[in-house]
This record gives sequence, C-alpha cells and structure tokens, in this order.
Amino acid sequence: MVTIEEVKAFLSQFNIKAQVYGILFRDDRPKNAEAMLELDITKVQREVIVKSLVPQDYVEGPVIDKLNKQREMWVFGKDVKGREVYIKITLGYENGQTICISFHIAEHPLKYPFKP
Repeated sequence: MVTIEEVKAFLSQFNIKAQVYGILFRDDRPKNAEAMLELDITKVQREVIVKSLVPQDYVEGPVIDKLNKQREMWVFGKDVKGREVYIKITLGYENGQTICISFHIAEHPLKYPFKP
C-alpha cells in the first residue's frame, strides 16, 4: 500500500512535468473520446481536471504498464458533473510529455483509500 505522501510526490512530479512538456491525452481510445461528449467538456476543461487531482482522488498504483512499456501508471477518480470519471496517468518517457491513458466514465464504483 502506498502512502498519501507517495501520492502527493507523484502528483507533484506529474504537474511539474506537465507544466514543462504538456499532457498527451489518448484520444485515439474510443472510451476517452466518448467521455468528453457525454460529460460535455472541452479539452481545456479535461486538462484542468487532470491537473487538479489531489491525493484523496487516488484509487490505485503504481501499476506497471505492460502494454506500452511506459513508466508506472497511477489511477485516480474524480467527480465531473455528477459522474465518476476513471483517470489513469503516467509520467511518460524522460524529457517528454506526461500521458493521460484513460479519461472516461468509471465502469464500476471506485474505491478511494485516502478519502474520509
């Protein structure tokens, strides 16, 4: 089990790197594109949501990205317009963009170990 301090450290790293290199959103994944339409949000709003993640939004991680061979992935959840959104992010490659692999409506209720 990770500590809340480890989640804070990851989010800090993610946001600093995102500020320098930006966030690559995997819009090639149908679920991600559909979620933006369903939630009626813009790409800018989606980026603001991801950058606003806090340790209490933590769900799982770090988990190994076996498919893309990227760095560790971290899972968060966020309420967006009354819908629970599943968000999976990674720091990406060194000297490159951070990556938001998943941003879609949660398929099942998420568990938040650090929420009161």
